[in-house]
Amino acid sequence: MAYATGKFAYGLCDYCGQRYPLNVLQKNWQGYKVCPEDYEPKEPQLEPLKFKGDAIALYQPRPDRVEPMVVYLANPGNGAFQSLGSVNGGTDMRPYPELQDIVAYGGVGQVTVTTS
Repeated sequence: MAYATGKFAYGLCDYCGQRYPLNVLQKNWQGYKVCPEDYEPKEPQLEPLKFKGDAIALYQPRPDRVEPMVVYLANPGNGAFQSLGSVNGGTDMRPYPELQDIVAYGGVGQVTVTTS
């Protein structure tokens, strides 16, 4: 099929209805043939955002280590708050050996108390 070309090919602007040469009309982002005065490009905010989700999963995760929880208990008084580290200036937070007579062992979800 042959189409009209050249200086005698005219078209109407889909917005204002004015007659323009066909090679002057432009197709806008909505598909309408419009004149240069009515042409407007597509606004960038009309495009969907290219969102890439946050990486929250771990690569090759390992299960949690199961370690017993040890809580040192002592008789009330000043001795309950003294540790080996507080006496010799270290960071050892175990209580004095004579204060280790009462020990509680437990885990998450269950508690076992042993007194001696």
